Amino acid sequence: MNDFSRRGLLKATAVAGAGAVVVPGAAAAAAPGASAVTGASGGDGYGAECPPAKLTGRIVRPEDSGYTDARLGWDQLFSHYPLVIVFAQNTQDVVNALTWARQNDVAVRVRSGRHQLEGWSNVDNGLVIDISELKSVDIDAKSRIAKVGAGLNQEEAVTTLAKRDFAVTTGTEGSVGLSGATLGGGFGFLTRWLGMACDSLVGAEIVVPSGKECAKAIKVDLDHHSDLLWALRGAGNGNYGIVTSLTYKVAPLRSVTYLQATWQDIDNLRPIFEAYQRTAPTTDARLGTQLEIHRNQIFLFGVLPEGTPDETKKLLDPILSIDSPTVTTQVGNWGDVYSGFQIPIELEPANWKFHSQFTRKPFPKDAIDIVDSFIKSAPTDDSNFFVQAFGGNVRKSPRGGTAFPHRDALFYSEPGVGWGKRSDQPGVCDPLTSQCQAWIAEFSQALRTYVDGAYVNVPNIAQQDWETAYWRNNFDRLRKIKAKYDPDNVFQYEQSVPPAVC
Repeated sequence: MNDFSRRGLLKATAVAGAGAVVVPGAAAAAAPGASAVTGASGGDGYGAECPPAKLTGRIVRPEDSGYTDARLGWDQLFSHYPLVIVFAQNTQDVVNALTWARQNDVAVRVRSGRHQLEGWSNVDNGLVIDISELKSVDIDAKSRIAKVGAGLNQEEAVTTLAKRDFAVTTGTEGSVGLSGATLGGGFGFLTRWLGMACDSLVGAEIVVPSGKECAKAIKVDLDHHSDLLWALRGAGNGNYGIVTSLTYKVAPLRSVTYLQATWQDIDNLRPIFEAYQRTAPTTDARLGTQLEIHRNQIFLFGVLPEGTPDETKKLLDPILSIDSPTVTTQVGNWGDVYSGFQIPIELEPANWKFHSQFTRKPFPKDAIDIVDSFIKSAPTDDSNFFVQAFGGNVRKSPRGGTAFPHRDALFYSEPGVGWGKRSDQPGVCDPLTSQCQAWIAEFSQALRTYVDGAYVNVPNIAQQDWETAYWRNNFDRLRKIKAKYDPDNVFQYEQSVPPAVC
């Protein structure tokens, strides 16, 4: 079975997951000077009062033996020491935690899969609400509706649905939280076939502030709070509340063909890249692909739902005919294939940095040469540049629309770098950190002429004009929705949507 690696460990089957990179389902921080909250059930009006709240669920504090494991995120470039961590067991635990945080004027962050790439799902001296243990699953095969707890990670979601021969779009990294990936847009190997992950989201349960001192859970769908559903579809990562369950329209899927092609050097990068960007975004809309470039190898990955190996090879022939790549195929249940390219987190590097980019016109030769030059000077084997083709059904918006704005992109691209060994005491200065961060910053800057926008699930603290880079002309509407559901800006972090002001 194939190995899978986070942004491309140099394995025979290194796959990097685009939509997988994620802001957790509801990263949040209490607004400076925010009113204290009381109450666990919540009222509707600004004069409503709530009884004093108590934390419930599985609670971990600094003096507890499991604190170190509980506080650490996937990317150990960031290390925080929260005051308390609540692992919610149900929605009421989330309501209680948000109420308690507001009541005590304590900063709050919420996480699902711990893959927040700027460390914003954790906070020093504050409350972390962890929803990763909300793992319920209810599948109605007749209506093709699946309601799942927001704590599922992507591998759990893919494999559970696949056992019933269903699927939704997810990113390619199994340990990433499903909610975070979906709420930021979400894309992977099924994107061109099924659209963005958020396109299949037809409902959610979300805990929001209520009144000046309360919190409550509300149901969101096309008939109830439809404006909030629109915002959650692409801008839901910690901007409006804490999502506790997600409802998807799922698609039947019995089997897939998975193809991998490997070139053992990068001498033919230019013709391979040119063939990829000419072929992958315009071919059969079922075919999802990713091209991944390392210092010494190039990988092409393809997934064809309900397709055959011969059909897959024929669709990719303009790329596979260049040089003589090693090509392997696998046919099987999507859950089995997906699980086959995952590897344990402990085998991955400790520190990571990525820059997200969308491209609306094919890269000219000069841009491809930039990629070639930077990849050859990459600081580690865990450095790469990957491209994921858009087109197909990405261009179709679902009923009710979405806040995700990059549907016209030809492809998504991302330089990334990983370094260092995992430890239970991260935060120690790694000698490679400055070199790796400089390399990716210079790489990203060199491509600025050829790319446009950025992906909110792969945020960058240094991103210029991040509001429009992530959401383009949707930002003003997002601010108005924020003012409606969180007027006091309880849910805020470094690049959150602020409420509109009159």
